[in-house]
Amino acid sequence: MRGSVITVGRVSVDLYAREAGAAFSDDQTFSKSVGGSPTNVAVAAARLGHHATLVTKVGGDELGGYVVERLGGWGVDTSKIGVARGSLTPVVLAALDPPEEPKLIFHRQPDAPDTTLVTTDLPSDQLQSCDVFWMSGCALSRGTTVEASMHWLKLRGRRAHTVLDLDYRPSFWSGVEAARRAAQAAIDFCSVVVGNRAECDMALGTSEPERAADMLLERGVSLAIVKMGAAGVLLATAHERLTIKPLRITLVCGLGSGDAFGGALIHGLVHDWDVRTIGEHANAAGAYVATQLTCADAMPDIAQLTAFMNDPAHRS
Repeated sequence: MRGSVITVGRVSVDLYAREAGAAFSDDQTFSKSVGGSPTNVAVAAARLGHHATLVTKVGGDELGGYVVERLGGWGVDTSKIGVARGSLTPVVLAALDPPEEPKLIFHRQPDAPDTTLVTTDLPSDQLQSCDVFWMSGCALSRGTTVEASMHWLKLRGRRAHTVLDLDYRPSFWSGVEAARRAAQAAIDFCSVVVGNRAECDMALGTSEPERAADMLLERGVSLAIVKMGAAGVLLATAHERLTIKPLRITLVCGLGSGDAFGGALIHGLVHDWDVRTIGEHANAAGAYVATQLTCADAMPDIAQLTAFMNDPAHRS
């Protein structure tokens, strides 16, 4: 089944340091790719066979053209990627220091193009009819994109499947309280919420996975997902709760694993899989990308994901 997916939020050109353990103060060489969490999620969904549309803006520079060309090559629908003339496409530097939690430096200028979305950038009929609408929490942090994002969430009306990826980057916010207010406002219009422990602490005031899941379900969320790192991932509905154990891998870079998780989550939602099957595939997709250096380039197709899941070397 080929689902229709819309993701909203930031985009960037990412430069990944090749040297594991090297800090920004050390000598480094970099690999270039496309990044930004909702951008990576769109790539992941497209690689799994879905029609994925990214709603964002790039700068009117050569890097903006690079982003659009690369995304098109991966099968992402780029028709809703605007160009902010006179602005620069954001650049993100990543140092594998350490590889599991790389250090990031965001070069986004005062007003990055992806903060300038307006409500007319996404037609209401396309919003209402898509199978999955994926909102990045960072889209709620700055500029006219905040108003547009909340408008789209309210118009969507918590229709299945409306997903909020908490996607917390502290440097995007004036403080944790501002981020929490925005996250809670968005949660009330979403059917699925996904985040790690730190993101749940930001949004809900608790990093305890069971309590975080309880709070999300109490707010009307149908599926709450808490990623717990080495402890696996917790998935909870009103009638079911389970933990998927992590797979055994040799980690190269922790960036992008959550976005691969998101792409496989979308795949499972479109196919109406049970919670365990969704969790197992999403967990495996995240593990697969964690064995690679870059993110968007590494997103697996369904054959690669299935082979990875069936490899006994990865079973814990």
